[in-house]
Amino acid sequence: MSDLNALFSPSSIAVVGATERRQSAGNIVFRNLINSGYSGIILPINTKRRSVCGVLAYSSIDKAPIVPELAILCTQSKHNPALIEELGSAGVKAVIIVDSQTSQESLEIESELLESAKRYGMRILGPNSLGLILPWKNLNLSLSPISAQQGSLAFVSQSAAICSTVLDWAKDKQIGFSAFVSVGRGIDIDFADLLDTLALDSKTRAILVYVDSIVDARKFMSAARAASRNRRVLVVKGGRSPEGALAASRHSGLPNTTMDVVFDSAIKRSGMLRVHNTHELFAAVETLTHSVPLRGERLTIVTNGGGPAIMAVDSLSDRGGKLADLSVELQQRLLSLNVTEASNPIDLGGDATAKRYVDTLTALMDSEETDAILVMHSPTAVVDPLDMATQVLDVVKAHPKRKRYNILTNWTGESSTVGARKKINAEGIPTYRTPESAAVAFMHLVEYRRNQRQLMQTPSSLEGISVEEKVKAEQWLNQQISKGDTHLGPHTAAELFTHYGFDVLPTWHVKDALQASEKASEVGFPIALKIQSKQLSRKSDVHGVQLNLRSQQEVYEAATTMLQRISIEHPDALVDGLIVQAMAPRAGAIELRVRVFTDPVFGPVICVGQGGRQWDVARDASIGLPPLNQALARYLVIGAIQNRHLPQPQFPNAYDIDTLAEFLSKLSQMVIDCRAIEQLDIHPVILSGKQLTIVDADIQLTLPGDRPRARLAIRPYPVELEQSVELKDGRQILLRPIRPEDEPYHGEFIGRVSKEDLYKRFFTEVGELNHEALANLTQIDYDREMAFIAVTADEHNPSIIGVSRLLAEPDKRSSEFAVLVQSDLKGVGLGRLLMEKIIDYGRENGIQEITGMTMPTNRGMIGLSQKLGFEVSVDFEDGTADMRLTL
Repeated sequence: MSDLNALFSPSSIAVVGATERRQSAGNIVFRNLINSGYSGIILPINTKRRSVCGVLAYSSIDKAPIVPELAILCTQSKHNPALIEELGSAGVKAVIIVDSQTSQESLEIESELLESAKRYGMRILGPNSLGLILPWKNLNLSLSPISAQQGSLAFVSQSAAICSTVLDWAKDKQIGFSAFVSVGRGIDIDFADLLDTLALDSKTRAILVYVDSIVDARKFMSAARAASRNRRVLVVKGGRSPEGALAASRHSGLPNTTMDVVFDSAIKRSGMLRVHNTHELFAAVETLTHSVPLRGERLTIVTNGGGPAIMAVDSLSDRGGKLADLSVELQQRLLSLNVTEASNPIDLGGDATAKRYVDTLTALMDSEETDAILVMHSPTAVVDPLDMATQVLDVVKAHPKRKRYNILTNWTGESSTVGARKKINAEGIPTYRTPESAAVAFMHLVEYRRNQRQLMQTPSSLEGISVEEKVKAEQWLNQQISKGDTHLGPHTAAELFTHYGFDVLPTWHVKDALQASEKASEVGFPIALKIQSKQLSRKSDVHGVQLNLRSQQEVYEAATTMLQRISIEHPDALVDGLIVQAMAPRAGAIELRVRVFTDPVFGPVICVGQGGRQWDVARDASIGLPPLNQALARYLVIGAIQNRHLPQPQFPNAYDIDTLAEFLSKLSQMVIDCRAIEQLDIHPVILSGKQLTIVDADIQLTLPGDRPRARLAIRPYPVELEQSVELKDGRQILLRPIRPEDEPYHGEFIGRVSKEDLYKRFFTEVGELNHEALANLTQIDYDREMAFIAVTADEHNPSIIGVSRLLAEPDKRSSEFAVLVQSDLKGVGLGRLLMEKIIDYGRENGIQEITGMTMPTNRGMIGLSQKLGFEVSVDFEDGTADMRLTL
């Protein structure tokens, strides 16, 4: 990004605090810089010395012959506010602060540092940064005693100690980097800024991230989702346990209050891959780099030893993986090759020769009954490990269907097999020392594929809630809040649920035991009786629930006993009567618990799992971040089944997965619409086949002043931007933001645009766009990009007839526009409407400048832009016309 050019491509650098004093920060950083081969201008700043390490020094920035683009502060924190002011006023564009103090004094001056930096448009990396290493620029501007070799991995870390450890480890393993960045406290330049920059770096193929905590969830998620479309992004999270989170918070001075399962859900949603330690991090990136895209999740294991294969299967099962089911025909073919066991894992026997391996692999790759093959070999006297590796490599490379399969290998042993592993690695096939690590590597491929599918999937359309019902729900909630009622029990919450089309078990609220018995007689037996108290949300834990009561007498006695017990055991609880319900039908049904709570960083999260008294979200639930649509909700349900948080559907009374997914997506919409919802606990939800019923629920509301503006980590579809307009020919159309489910209609629209118009828009010949290309056009991040489509008013056969786009820089100062109109609809005012729509949107969202590019021959676009106030500059030699509008 332009505002980080001074950090990643500086032409001149000042080291403030550069000194001859050994072991000091100023000495280490300065020596690293001059020894790295950096070709730019180096300016040591020292108030007392004429030179540092033989380089002419200056007493202050204003005494230097030029203003450096980048400065690094190797000074005590108390001097930093004055230095930042001095650097900013001089015109320095970026600063790295390596101060390692975390005292309250340091925390207090950070706001002062930021205020000065923003005033001058200067960016800050740190404080507590180890610095920056850019091997391809021959730049080592860090405190690290070890530099980095050139490579294709970018490493970004919040922990300076992790940086040093990884550099030491990478040097031993001969692993190179395109960039090595220590974020430190990240008061200004954070993970999002760095992901945006590195995702566009030509030297970077994968981005590795070590993170302790996230502050701005929406900014982080937007950048992570954008980066994951272009680069492999792998994440290690420190502070996974509550104790670790507390330690991380104390170390960094940053809050670390997000539950680990919530962070994990965010990583999956953003298309990144999470691993659990730095060793696994580099193993995973090697696996992903050397592998073809995984077609499916079926793994076949070929081995010459049963024990190692069993260990691999155990590791696979622990992480939710599965073996391929081989057909009878394929097993018969394998048995003819003298294998010991033809089912998966395929055991070739301890006397397996290279030919037996070759023939087995050929049979598997011919069959297409698997997606990946793990070839395992334990040392034997029958064959040399290196010769075995050579023949396995030859058959894999020569097979015509080679690109259909992921091949992984496990040559166990040490000295006798190290040559084989090196040869396999040299051929670009990942190999592992242990069966467990090989199985984990395969699961990295599976998890990455799942996360990328979440990022790139095209969801099916779900019938939405009517605007009238949304308005009624909002009005009803506001009424509850105005009455001061911020806790809604099941009898009250039922009205909100009905606005969103949920099936709720009829519920009655009564004051005492006598009313309970009378109401039970009206409802019909059997009856469920529950205590109602805002202080006792977990009714079962305080014996506040009685089920299957079959007479008025049973109801009366149960109610009396319940009220007496609560008054004795919980005297401070204010009891607001009792809840009476008919017993929900449970034959063949499962009981679920669905909870919504507000994470302090990522906002509302949705949890689903089986019900139970001792229910722990971190242990018993799978988590998704709204907004959820039908497809994403289905991923959440499938994940819950794989993680054993939900049971496998069992016939003949199997519950319907799509019904549960639809329920979760509707619930997500309710959470998005009803910003007052702070917490929601639905327990139980009864699900039988396609029938889903809410039995009990509690909702906690928050006052309007306590709601954060950017409440959701991922900005939902902005329905408020929809607008009905009329064209010059009298036709009514709808202008609205594009949605993922518009993919097929967008493909049809492109097909109706002439080749000439497409060339003017894309500056290249455009054929039929594939799913990935269309997904990139329709699955946009509404927080940093907008696309408005013009849709015909025919509800039964909607058709896209035009689209305008606005792609903003992450800092939202500037944005680029593009407009495309169906070729046979020019002259009816559609282009102007689309242009005005994006200009208005840019103004309302604080964008300072809109730019665009077309061809000089596109007179219609040029004329329209001039009418709307754009400055147009034509370069006939380059064949371009630049359009620029200041907002």
